[in-house]
Amino acid sequence: MATTLKLEVNGTSHTIHVEDPDMPLLYALRDDLDQTNPRFGCGLGQCGACTVHIDGKPTRSCVTPVGKLEGKSITTITGLGTEEHPHPLQTAFAEVQATQCGYCMNGWMMTAAALIAEKPKATIAEIKQGLAGVKCRCGTHTSIVRAVARVTGAA
Repeated sequence: MATTLKLEVNGTSHTIHVEDPDMPLLYALRDDLDQTNPRFGCGLGQCGACTVHIDGKPTRSCVTPVGKLEGKSITTITGLGTEEHPHPLQTAFAEVQATQCGYCMNGWMMTAAALIAEKPKATIAEIKQGLAGVKCRCGTHTSIVRAVARVTGAA
């Protein structure tokens, strides 16, 4: 029997019907709400490609049950900024050309945005510590840290 859930994603209320409320949020975002930026990486919450913000906290959507999120604010990377008014991280990532393939950028940017919200003047050491759980197979870690440092003033 399907369960009806109301989710707030990027400031907009959505109603979805799920067969299993334990289904990962990632699947609801991608399959039901066409939010394609949270990516499936490892499926174990270890790589970070699926990171979204739940009430401002970075959360791995591949291991977060969608049924526990009613009344919570969910933000994906498309909710960070717009083309007209990008988030400072989006601008910095473009300026330093921090991406290579781009598959993992969702995780890096969402994790970094939460770090900056918590520590707007984060040092290089704090940035590295805050981003430690996100993986990039292309090896763009140095450029990513440089982009985040540009926003915090640590560069």
